[in-house]
Amino acid sequence: MSQPELSASLAGFIRQFLDAFNQNQLLRLVLSRYEGNQSELNRIQIRPILLKTGTQLSVLFENKTFDQTKNFSAEELTPLLTQWLTADFKAALLECNGSETQLTVSKKGKVLLNTRKTATAAVAPVQSHNREKQRFIDSQAPFLRELGIAGSDGQIAPTMQKKWKQINKFIEIFARALKEAGLLERSNLTIADFGSGKAYLTFAVAHYLQQLALPATVIGVELRQSLVDLCNTTAARLNQPGIRFEQGDVQHYQSTGLDVMIALHACDTATDHAIHMGIRAGASVIMCSPCCHKELRPQVQSPAVLSPLLQHGIHLGQEAEMLTDGIRALLLDAYGYDTQVFEFIALEHTSKNKMILAVKRSGPMVAARQQALLAQVSALKQFYGIRQHCLEALLTEIPVVSAAESASA
Repeated sequence: MSQPELSASLAGFIRQFLDAFNQNQLLRLVLSRYEGNQSELNRIQIRPILLKTGTQLSVLFENKTFDQTKNFSAEELTPLLTQWLTADFKAALLECNGSETQLTVSKKGKVLLNTRKTATAAVAPVQSHNREKQRFIDSQAPFLRELGIAGSDGQIAPTMQKKWKQINKFIEIFARALKEAGLLERSNLTIADFGSGKAYLTFAVAHYLQQLALPATVIGVELRQSLVDLCNTTAARLNQPGIRFEQGDVQHYQSTGLDVMIALHACDTATDHAIHMGIRAGASVIMCSPCCHKELRPQVQSPAVLSPLLQHGIHLGQEAEMLTDGIRALLLDAYGYDTQVFEFIALEHTSKNKMILAVKRSGPMVAARQQALLAQVSALKQFYGIRQHCLEALLTEIPVVSAAESASA
């Protein structure tokens, strides 16, 4: 195809985009297959957005390590769009109310346009700036359709809205942890998700890393062989060689060299075994969402002054939960991590909403700091009459740092 024909095809595509915008029929435009000279840029998404000054176009630049949003008028965006489609991007998807058009530029420079009809809404939605939310996972991601979270049209199923919010919140936390741990500068990461179940979050992690162009091996570990087989079949259908599923449980699984250890909703002391594995494997990031705090509750011997409060079973359970996870956080700190305990997602989405996030500190552990943290654990156990905490017992195999070792390091 000659350059004039190429320009005419692209100009027609851009006119179609502008007409859809002016007629309030534009849903979004996605530019992909980037071949420009900006090493960070992956793709661009363009949507109409309602501002106080009127409807404009919100442009999301999806980079490997960060995203950036800018707003443009149609007049400002037109020359940029012409430049992007002429020189930088080799594919574009224009989604309008009632139709979508796929543009592809072949290696020989031939422009292919394919338009098909889609469901028509009464009015094309225009997002309000004040209500726009950042999503770390695009609703068009193929794994969402494969797992039944989204339909073929990319719309999240009504019954999966809570799961969709949970996935995005988890990836938001995961993304922050990767940055804090310095893992965005690394390659060939190894990530294990224990108790992966139906693997909603496992596939989300693999997809997010793929969007960052960050090479990684993502392993889902699940006790039920039927789910392992199902998820491996799904990964094969999605053509995602970087993800695999294995049968096993966190207590007996042998692993070394993990970069990220994930264990969500591991029951009772399974969370302790997961944290222990993460520490032993040298994981830079440990992410746990504890469940079923049974170990300490029968051991707790609270001071008499607290008896009026703890005569209610719910309060005793909350105290045991706080004590269990508080000691877990102190032990993680003592073994070289910066640890946070916080609400993972609001209670209306799931009752299992606590997250323990630990990011490995750079530099050696100072013996005096470790001894002080372990002394706090000992004091808490003594105060509440706790005889044993599973994680503390598991960590006895990992040597405590001596003053001489910390000084030499």
